[in-house]
Amino acid sequence: MSDYEMHEPDYSDTTEEDWDDPQLNDFETDDLGEVADHFVLSSSGFPPENFSDLKVPVVDPEGNLNLNALQTAHGGAHSVEAIDDVDEGTAEDVKELLEKLARQEFDHELGD
Repeated sequence: MSDYEMHEPDYSDTTEEDWDDPQLNDFETDDLGEVADHFVLSSSGFPPENFSDLKVPVVDPEGNLNLNALQTAHGGAHSVEAIDDVDEGTAEDVKELLEKLARQEFDHELGD
């Protein structure tokens, strides 16, 4: 089981646009420290050692916190719970953070 580190993402605005997981080439930088601000989890800490260490993207490459990304990360086939080696406590902490961001920024409750 990996020892994931969680952090709150950095964003400048919000959006409810359609969501696709970003790839490294979607960003205008290859600085992994800056790219990591768009993600909630890393298996190698922040900044990460590799792009593939980053999990649970919730901020698009333009810097917008995305409600659809929060919903995707919270439940379903691509959620934090679908990551094989995340321990239960970390998954719960991530879900709480996602719920907080959805309430705070979108006045939206994420369901299970």
